[in-house]
Amino acid sequence: MKYPSGLIVFDMDSTLIGIECIDEIARLNDCYTKVAEITKAAMEGKLDFSESLRQRVACLKGVSESSLQALFNPIPLHPGAKELFSTLKEKGWQRAIVSGGFTWFADRLSAELQADAVIANQLEVSDGLLTGRVLGDIVDASIKASSLQALAKKWNIPMSKTVAVGDGANDAMMLEQAAVGIAYQAKPSLKRIADYCIDEPDLRQVLFCLESSQLI
Repeated sequence: MKYPSGLIVFDMDSTLIGIECIDEIARLNDCYTKVAEITKAAMEGKLDFSESLRQRVACLKGVSESSLQALFNPIPLHPGAKELFSTLKEKGWQRAIVSGGFTWFADRLSAELQADAVIANQLEVSDGLLTGRVLGDIVDASIKASSLQALAKKWNIPMSKTVAVGDGANDAMMLEQAAVGIAYQAKPSLKRIADYCIDEPDLRQVLFCLESSQLI
């Protein structure tokens, strides 16, 4: 059996895409300022992520599920995302999206980039409207880190060949768990623990980090 060359796990919001989906949904419900402030504090590590997510999702009650399409048409990819995923696929890497965002967006992004796995939070919908609740366990920093481990085990990839890419405090444990942690246009708190920092908006720079770490 030929094993994958490695595993790379990406955050979604503000990492693979140029928006925070929850903030943009909030615009549809006239509560953008409130939600964006909570998001900023959570990404800076000033608020517990799970509790902050519940607070923010509660503000989205009543938004129609059909209206979400406008936020992802076209998908607001960061520059270089498609090229990065394509190159990594050619090199035999497993590519996963592990997000504290929502499956509605992550599943579509996964299809666009042909990711091998996606893990995210699920918004509860009733009669076509968001209820203001999240189903199941919230994908927080701990779940992100354990997901990286679980995916590596699933695909028989040693942890020495794992990479994590993110931008906020919720990604810190995942970056520390991986052999190589990459902070992409990240908050200062994440940059401090990352092995590499990318400050320009071009995800293809991830390849240079992998080359530098001798993983590709």
